[in-house]
Amino acid sequence: MKTLVKLSAIAASVALAMQPMSLLAETEQNKADKESIKEESKTIVVKGEYLSFDQVNSVKTPTPIIDVPQSLSIVTAEQISLQGFNSISDIIDYTPGVNNSQGEGHRDAIVFRGVRSTADFFIDGMRDDVQYYRPLYNLEQVEVLRGPNALLFGRGGTGGVLNRVTKKGVVGESFNAMQASLDSFGGYGIQIDSNISSSDSSAFRINAMFEGLDNHRDFYDGERVGINPTARFVFSDSTSLDLSYEYIDHERFIDRGIPTGSNGRPVEALDSIVFGDPDLNVTELQAHLFRGALEHDFNDYLKGNISVFYGDYDKLYQNFYASSYNQTDTPDVVTLDGYLDTTQRENLILSGNLVGQFETGNVEHTLLAGFEVVDTTSNQDRFNAFWDTTMDDNEIFSIGRPLNLSGGIGINAGGIQTINDFSVDINDDTRVNIEVTSLYLQDEIQLTDNFDVVLGARFDSFDIDVYNAVSDENRSRKDEEISPRFGLIYKPVENVSIYGSYSESFLPRSGEQFANINGDNNQLDPNTFTNREIGLKWDMNNALSLTMAVFEVEQSSPQVADNDPSTFDVIDSEINGLEVQLKGQVNEKWFISAGLSTLDGEQVDRNGPTGLKPRELPERMLSIWNNFQVTERFGFGIGLSRQSQSFVNNSNTAVLPSYTRFDAAAYFDVNDDLSLQLNIENLTDITYFPNSHSTHQVTVGAPFNARLTANWNF
Repeated sequence: MKTLVKLSAIAASVALAMQPMSLLAETEQNKADKESIKEESKTIVVKGEYLSFDQVNSVKTPTPIIDVPQSLSIVTAEQISLQGFNSISDIIDYTPGVNNSQGEGHRDAIVFRGVRSTADFFIDGMRDDVQYYRPLYNLEQVEVLRGPNALLFGRGGTGGVLNRVTKKGVVGESFNAMQASLDSFGGYGIQIDSNISSSDSSAFRINAMFEGLDNHRDFYDGERVGINPTARFVFSDSTSLDLSYEYIDHERFIDRGIPTGSNGRPVEALDSIVFGDPDLNVTELQAHLFRGALEHDFNDYLKGNISVFYGDYDKLYQNFYASSYNQTDTPDVVTLDGYLDTTQRENLILSGNLVGQFETGNVEHTLLAGFEVVDTTSNQDRFNAFWDTTMDDNEIFSIGRPLNLSGGIGINAGGIQTINDFSVDINDDTRVNIEVTSLYLQDEIQLTDNFDVVLGARFDSFDIDVYNAVSDENRSRKDEEISPRFGLIYKPVENVSIYGSYSESFLPRSGEQFANINGDNNQLDPNTFTNREIGLKWDMNNALSLTMAVFEVEQSSPQVADNDPSTFDVIDSEINGLEVQLKGQVNEKWFISAGLSTLDGEQVDRNGPTGLKPRELPERMLSIWNNFQVTERFGFGIGLSRQSQSFVNNSNTAVLPSYTRFDAAAYFDVNDDLSLQLNIENLTDITYFPNSHSTHQVTVGAPFNARLTANWNF
C-alpha cells in the first residue's frame, strides 16, 4: 500500500502542476476541428477530438480512454506498419508494463505485470486461447489492457489481456493494397487487403498473407499462410452484421535457445549452437475461425450486440532442448530432453451486450449488461522422448555445431548411436469438456462534471470434466466466482483524469490450458488475483496523450496444508510497479511512442516471504520510438527498447542480462500509390538475450538485420 500512497501524492502534484497547461490545451482543443485528424502518409491517424476518443473494442462501451479507470495501450495498424512489427512480441517490446517470455519457441507468451500468460489472448473480444504465434496481417489495432479484470473477460486475465481487433468490410469504398517484403536473413512475405463495396448496404473485404520464414539461427525456417474474407451488411441506419472466416496454416522450426553457465548467465560462447534436431524441432498449426457480430441500435440511448465465435484448432509441436548443463565439470557436453505434444480444440462462444445511457435526476449512467456462454472441447496428449541407450527421456551429447543429431538419430557423448522414439513413453492423454456461463453488469456513473464512478461485477460458472486416458480416470470440478470491479475518476478539467480502481480475476486449478485436475487440484479453489491501481491520464492536445499508473497485483493461492490435509493454507504474493506512457503527435512532423515501467515483487511460500524475486520480472523497462516526417515524401524513425536484468527461474540461480537495443526505419513515397520502407533492427549489432523459458532455454537475440517493404495501392 505504501507504493499506492506514494503514487497518489505524485498524481495529485502532477495534476496541480498541469492544470494551467490543461486549461490552455482545452481552450486550443475547443478551437480545433472536431473531425478526424489525418496528417501526411507517415503520420499516425488519430480519430476524435481527443486522442483518448480512439475506439477501444475491449471495454464494450462507448467510453473515451480518458474515462477508463485502467492502464491500457492501443497499437494501430499504422503504427504496426511504420515500426515494422511482424509479431505480437515486437509490439510487446514497445509497450510498458509487459515483457515477453520465450513460449518454448512455439507460442506467444506475455508477462503481464509479472504474471506469465499463454492464454489471455482475444480476437474481437472473443477468447483465442490456443498456444500459437498470432499473425498481424488482418488487424485494425491491438489493445493491451493491464491488471486483472474478469468483469470484461472472465477467467484468466490475471495480469492483463491482449485483444486483436480485425479489419472489417467498409461500406461505400473500394480499395486494394498490397505489401511485399524481404529481409536480410532471406525471409519474405506478401500481404493483400482488398475491399469491394457493391452498394450502400454491403461490402466484402479479404486480407491474405504468405510468409517464408528465416532468421539468424541454424535450421530455422517455416511458412505461414493466412486468409481472412469478411462481409459487412448494413440493413438499416440502426442494424448491421459482420461475418468473417479465417484460415491459418503455420509451420516453423522450434528453437529453445541456449543454456546458462556456472555464473548463471547465458553462455555466449554457445550462442551460435542450436540445441535441437534440425528435422524434428517443429510446430504445425491449422485453424479455422468463424466470427459473426450483429449490432442494433434500438434508439439513441439503447444499443445491443450479439457475437458468435467458433474456432477449430489442430496443433502439433515436437522438440528437443537443453535440459541440463554443467559448465564447470562437463563444459563440452549437454543433456537433451524432448517431447511430442498435440492439441485438438474446438471453442464455441456466444456473447451478447446491452448498453444503455440514461439519467436519474442529474446523474448520468452508461449501463452495460451482458452474458457469455462458452463450450470447449480439448484433446491433448504428450509423449516424452525415449532414447534406446538410456531408456528414458534424457541423453547426453557432445556440444558442436551442429549437434550430432538428426531425425531422432544421433551419436551420444560416449560415441554410441542412439535412437529416439516419440511413441513409447506417454506423459499424459486428456480429453476435456468445459462449459462456462457468465453474466455481468456494470454502471458508469457521472455524478458531476468532475466525478465518475464505475461499479460492476461478473458471475462465472466454470464447469470442467477431464478424462485422463493414461490412468483411466475421470475428474470434474465446478467453480462459481463473482468478480467485482470498482473505479473512481476525478476530472479537474475535461482533458485530465485522475483515477483509482480495484478489480479481481480468477484462474481455475485446471490452469490456462486446462490439461488436468489430478492430485489435489480438483479439491482446490481457484487462484484469485486483485489489482489496486491509481493513475493519471492527460490529453495534452488532440493528438498527444500522457498516462501514468501505479499498481499492486496480489495473488492468493489456496494450498493443502502440510500438517492437516483436510485444511488449506492461503498463500499471498504481491507485485507492484509504475507505468508511464507518452504517445501521439508532438506536431505535424513528429510522432512519439514512449513507455517506462518499474516492477518489484517477492516470492511467498508457506513460511512467508522468501527473499527471492519472481522470474521474468525486470525491475525497469524503457521503450522510445520517434517518427519524423522530413518532407512530403521522406521520413525516418529511430527508437530503442531497454530491459534491465531479471531472473530466468524462481530459484534466482539463472540470470537474463540487461540489454538496450536500437531500431531504425526510413520511408520514401515514390508516388501517390507506391511507397518504400526500410526497417532496421538491432542497429548497433549487440549480442543480447531478450527472453527465456527456463534455466537452460534462453533466447539468442537477432543481430543487425534489415527488412525492405514495398506498399502499393491500386
